[in-house]
Amino acid sequence: MLVQQEGSEPMTTVRVVPATAARWPQLGRVFGPREKNPTSCWCQRFRRHDEPTNRDALQREIHQADPPVGLLAYLNGDVVGWTRAVPRSTLPGITEHRALARILDEDLDAWWVSCFVVRREHRGSGIGVALLEAAVDWAAQHGASVLDGHPVDTDGLARIPSPSAVFTGTLAMFRRAGFAEIGRTYPTRPVMRRELLHR
Repeated sequence: MLVQQEGSEPMTTVRVVPATAARWPQLGRVFGPREKNPTSCWCQRFRRHDEPTNRDALQREIHQADPPVGLLAYLNGDVVGWTRAVPRSTLPGITEHRALARILDEDLDAWWVSCFVVRREHRGSGIGVALLEAAVDWAAQHGASVLDGHPVDTDGLARIPSPSAVFTGTLAMFRRAGFAEIGRTYPTRPVMRRELLHR
C-alpha cells in the first residue's frame, strides 16, 4: 500500500501486515515511552480480561488469536503503527455502550476498528489512513458485513486535541478511507461505516 508522506514529492511504501506472535517483540515500539508501562492502555480500552496487566492481555491475544486482532504498519522496514480490527461482538465496551446501541444494528458479522497508534515522528503522514484502509481489506477477507468506527470530529472541538484524545481516529481519516457517517453519539463523535458485503 502506498501513502504520500506529508511535505514530500515521492510516494513512500507503507506495508501493513497482521500482528502475529512473531511480530510481538516489535509491536511495543509503536507505543513509544508507554512501552515500558505494562498498565497503560495497550489497546484494551473496550475489552475485559483477567491478565495481570494490559500488556499481558494484548500479548496473550497476539499469541493466541486466530485471526490476529490487529495490524501493524511498517515504513522502510521499521514498525510505525498499529490498529485493532475485530468482530464488534468481541468488544463489550462497544456492544454495551448505550449511545452506540441507539445507532448500531444487531449484526454478528459486523466488525469494529477501535484504535490507532502511530509513532510520534510519523503522525500526520498518512499512516493512520493506510492502517484504516488495510483494516477494511482485513475485515472483508474474514467475512465482515461492515466495518464501523467511532472517530473524533476534530473540526467541532474548541482546541487542538492531544493524540490520546483521538486514539479512535479522526473523521477526516475515515472519510479519506471511504467511510460514511451513520449517526452521532455526541456532536463531535460520529459513527462511521464501510459496507463490505451486499446483504
